[in-house]
Amino acid sequence: MTRLAAENIKLKRVYEPPAKSDGTRILVDRLWPRGLRKADAAVDQWIKDIAPSTELRKWFGHDPARWQEFRQRYADEIHEHPEQLDELRACARSGRITLVFGAHDEAHNNAVVLRDILLGRIGARSLRSPSS
Repeated sequence: MTRLAAENIKLKRVYEPPAKSDGTRILVDRLWPRGLRKADAAVDQWIKDIAPSTELRKWFGHDPARWQEFRQRYADEIHEHPEQLDELRACARSGRITLVFGAHDEAHNNAVVLRDILLGRIGARSLRSPSS
């Protein structure tokens, strides 16, 4: 499999104005961003299933002290949805995509982890049991 070019996968808060350079804008949050009209978001796709589970999102609570564990737990969850990963990879191969998110913290959020996974920087822990 060919590696995706880092310049083809950008990150941006959904509250920032859209730009032509964003390419395809993909919302990667489970919940619609608070106080934002759909027309203002200029989202081309909304892939809810790639977002962290409600349980994981609540556990993390955007606490930087939980960041490393959140990254690994979320990577494990994402790899349970290979069809959404494949969809994102296909979009990124055909041109620039921007993963848009609602979090205030631009360094510690699910879009950062998702981009790292798409670029092959994070893998999932073995999903098989130790006896297999």
